[in-house]
Amino acid sequence: MDRNIALEFVRVTEAGAISSSKWMGRGDSHSADHAAVKEMRARLNSIEFDGKIVIGEGERDEAPMLYIGERVGRGRGSKFDIAVDPLEGTTITAKGLPNAISVLAAAPRGKLLHAPDTYMDKIAVGKGAAGAIDLDASVKDNIHAVADKLEKEVEDITVIILERERHKELIEKVRKVGARIMLIGDGDVSGAIAPSLEHSPADMLMGIGAAPEGVIAAAALKCMGGEIQGRLKFRNEEERERAVKMGLKKPEKKLKIDELARGDTHLFVATGVTDGTLLKGVRFTSTGCETHSIVMRSKSGTIRFIEAIHKFHVKRKK
Repeated sequence: MDRNIALEFVRVTEAGAISSSKWMGRGDSHSADHAAVKEMRARLNSIEFDGKIVIGEGERDEAPMLYIGERVGRGRGSKFDIAVDPLEGTTITAKGLPNAISVLAAAPRGKLLHAPDTYMDKIAVGKGAAGAIDLDASVKDNIHAVADKLEKEVEDITVIILERERHKELIEKVRKVGARIMLIGDGDVSGAIAPSLEHSPADMLMGIGAAPEGVIAAAALKCMGGEIQGRLKFRNEEERERAVKMGLKKPEKKLKIDELARGDTHLFVATGVTDGTLLKGVRFTSTGCETHSIVMRSKSGTIRFIEAIHKFHVKRKK
């Protein structure tokens, strides 16, 4: 993965974060998301590379830009597949809550899972518990296995779960086992990454979230040494048929991390929109703003944090 293009991709997520953060707390999640999509698309198309969106804002007939299959970049140079979530946390941005990010994952052509915009059942852990989880195992067995690997008591294990009606049974099972739960309103890329962060209060993520975020999280965990497994959960037969057309011969199979993100040449980039456990949010100043980003490369295992100062060069009205 080219180091120079890594910085170009940082500029992409910075653009998405800055534009969407202007809608923070305004109660308009659609406008916040649209602003991020518009700016990220423009920035991607300014880069000297041949990119293809494999995980994006939906399929071509459902999204005006950054749709699955869209070509981005100037069409010359290295060929990359792109998985993007312009604004992970549209609702929390609209409400001014923590942990919204603008995020992108990239890999050489053919190294990221191609799948329709649907749901995915996921389980994810950090490096310390890698190898202990199995999506086909019971909630009890997974929690006990992670506790054993981390040398913790079960009651000290914390599970991140999206707060959704569909998780009512899962939440009951986790509580019955005796583990603790951290409910999140949105943002399961951050949720999947959290167990890999040093001093994180979370040990694992469980539950059904968006498939795009599952692929993006897999790229991040490849860089961090963590693990994720997933299984697509189709909302209708049309989504299943699209998955087959995209090359998934067994659409309902359990997908391990090496099937979600193949090889060791992945790049993960994110910029904070609102303050969170991983990144600080955008901060506006009298002359511009400040951003906080993370860049990870799986091949080298390098993790860099970038703080940037952006000048808007706009004369303030008196």
